[in-house]
Amino acid sequence: MKRKLVVIGAGMASGRMLEQLFDAAPDAYEVTLFNAEPRGNYNRLMLSPVLSGEKTYEQIVTHDDAWYAAHGVDCRFGEPVVRIDRKNRVVYSGSGGAPYDALVIATGSAPFIIPVPGKDLPGVVTYRDLEDTQAMIDTAGKDAVVIGGGLLGLEAAAGMAARGARVTVIHLMGHLMERQLDPAAGYLLQKDLERRGITVHCQGATKAILGTDRAEAVLLEDGTVYPADLVCMAVGIRPEVRLANDAHLEVERGIVVDDALRTSDPHIFALGECVEHRGQVFGLVAPLYDQAKVLAQTLLDQPAMFAPVQTATKLKVTGCDLFSAGDFAEAPGREDIVFRDPGRGIYKRLVLESDRIVGVVMYGDTADGAWFYGLMKDGTDIGPMRDTLIFGPAFQGGAAPDPMAAVAALPPEAEICGCNGVSKGAIMNAVAGGACTLDTVRACTKASASCGTCSGLVQQVMALALGGEVQDTPAGLCKCTDHSHEDVRRLIRAMGLKSIPAVMQELGWKTVGGCHSCRPALNYYLLAEYPLEYRDDRQSRFVNERNHANIQKDGTYSVVPRMWGGVTTPAELRAIADAAEKYNVPMVKVTGGQRIDLLGVRKEDLPHMWADLNAAGMVSGAAYSKGLRTVKTCVGKEFCRVGTQDSTGLGIRLEKLMWGSWTPHKLKLGVSGCPRNCAEATCKDIGVVCVDSGYNIVIGGAAGMEVKETQPLASTPSEDEAVEIILAVTQLYREHARYLDRIWKWMGKVGLDWIKAQVVDDLENRRALVERFEISQSVYRRDPWADLSTPTETPKWAPLADLTLEAAE
Repeated sequence: MKRKLVVIGAGMASGRMLEQLFDAAPDAYEVTLFNAEPRGNYNRLMLSPVLSGEKTYEQIVTHDDAWYAAHGVDCRFGEPVVRIDRKNRVVYSGSGGAPYDALVIATGSAPFIIPVPGKDLPGVVTYRDLEDTQAMIDTAGKDAVVIGGGLLGLEAAAGMAARGARVTVIHLMGHLMERQLDPAAGYLLQKDLERRGITVHCQGATKAILGTDRAEAVLLEDGTVYPADLVCMAVGIRPEVRLANDAHLEVERGIVVDDALRTSDPHIFALGECVEHRGQVFGLVAPLYDQAKVLAQTLLDQPAMFAPVQTATKLKVTGCDLFSAGDFAEAPGREDIVFRDPGRGIYKRLVLESDRIVGVVMYGDTADGAWFYGLMKDGTDIGPMRDTLIFGPAFQGGAAPDPMAAVAALPPEAEICGCNGVSKGAIMNAVAGGACTLDTVRACTKASASCGTCSGLVQQVMALALGGEVQDTPAGLCKCTDHSHEDVRRLIRAMGLKSIPAVMQELGWKTVGGCHSCRPALNYYLLAEYPLEYRDDRQSRFVNERNHANIQKDGTYSVVPRMWGGVTTPAELRAIADAAEKYNVPMVKVTGGQRIDLLGVRKEDLPHMWADLNAAGMVSGAAYSKGLRTVKTCVGKEFCRVGTQDSTGLGIRLEKLMWGSWTPHKLKLGVSGCPRNCAEATCKDIGVVCVDSGYNIVIGGAAGMEVKETQPLASTPSEDEAVEIILAVTQLYREHARYLDRIWKWMGKVGLDWIKAQVVDDLENRRALVERFEISQSVYRRDPWADLSTPTETPKWAPLADLTLEAAE
């Protein structure tokens, strides 16, 4: 009979422990997993890339529902545990109890909240989970204040700044990250952050958070006030021990455990940030994973002992490389070796005592960090190489610099991946066993599978084992296939493949039905190649495109009717106002693309609202699509005294020709009536700047996560030729770009000269491109709102059931 194991907390430490347990003895325990968050294990180290927009939540999930189901885990997510009954060995949540033979407490840590007035106002968050991350994502374009200039606070600041927030960091101490960096490295870090638009206020003590209904500003003791739509407190963490205290377990700073991770109750164990072992608490992931391995063995009645080792900290504040290890405080008998390169923003400092390294601080160039750390950990006498020590292993012994020398000098037991505790020897063994790409080594060993900052070092070890450079893994479209985007498009065309199942079968897909990455791409490639024959697969689109509206954080949608060239009429405005009132729209907002956005529409109301807007002559604005979004215009010569051409008329003409078209990514156009560029044409995917002599056409701009200035494509005195060139370059982009590549990214791959040769120099090819665009538009230049608001389609948008109805007695 299986023993019953209850785990409190579905974080990274308990997740790794369950992996080890199931790998060693999959049938030993019947596992119940409680988690206060309404989800399972995800990589919290990757919350910062989610915040900055580099990753999505789905990409950082470590254990999905299928994994838990495959291992028979009873998941009690969204159920915080309220009590542990040690006498009867039962754990209770608000929904009931779960008996245990063994209990693991993995409650992690709780953020420290500074006790100042206003700390409980809405808009004050910490940075511990996905909800906090989403709140910070929503600050785009607003003012945010981060209290705390440690690693977590700076990640929050960098992520919000990347999202477009105006960010201020308030730090109590004299320089940032004072526990990991010395003042010189802290200065370089501050300089880097300020270069990215982040305001840094050191030696700032918070006096109060100001606001009535929610946070509005932060007041410092010196009287300085910083405006704040959101305040993120990142001033430290402490072990979460409340359950253990209530259960009368031994608790000091953390839950006290022995070498086997057992608490003062022999049936209760603990691991992670909530524990205290021999007077030490833990915040880095590497020792937590060591704990997970030991506890899995303990639960299987195997002898194991947790012995923490000294760890180095390779830190990653978005866009800045830092390395810190050991003790770098000043003390009698210590000496420093310092290297500075102000031009490149590099700083290295070695702290020596009796010809041995006791501390390392590096900023800007951390490539030799593992080597210095190895010397420090082993207590190596550095006297013979003291003169060249700061330059790294490649310069030792008078030999010519060898970029692989640092890796070759590392012993097999040298730790390469700190997050997962993977040694150089383990990677070398994986390569010897046939793993010859980074992905396969990652799958075999988990090296670089967490934060990813060691990927370069892992590849160097692989190159050493392979005797040459590591070949980059072919950029497959996704994990379902080894074929690249370009290969798939060529083969679709060459083999006449006209359906998603045909592509997957003929090209040897590794999965049955593809995934969320390849299905939308295949759907696009097929409709672009065969517009008259291929039928758009709605289920292979993202939710916004499936529902022809943008889903919002609360599950409602936004509706944006099209306004040709940003021009509207009183009748259209009345129709929008009537729809807003009829469907209780909580916000009506003017967008940056010269449109009106109706926010907060319930899904079941969408087809009814569409029908009302259709009746007023309005169609979908496609604000949700990988297709033409808007053509922004200025008033042009019809009203403006400096306008040179009819920019409004040209914008309307272009939008009426191009609406409904699907493209690899969203497509935004701008038409400015003169070089003053009021329509901001020079940061659009395609722009037109009107001049006295005609029309300057530019492409490849961006003004979102990436800011790109357009490049000149062509000039023409004729409006008709300008339209022809724009349609041709759009079709060229549709036929050749990777799915989800904006024009600027595609242009960087194929080159502007090649694009000019296709659509400017080659008149015959230009007209053929326009003809193919028109063929596609004969299918897709139609309003999806009209198609989906018919009497047969409307009921499909209603809820499956009305759960508000009361059942009969």
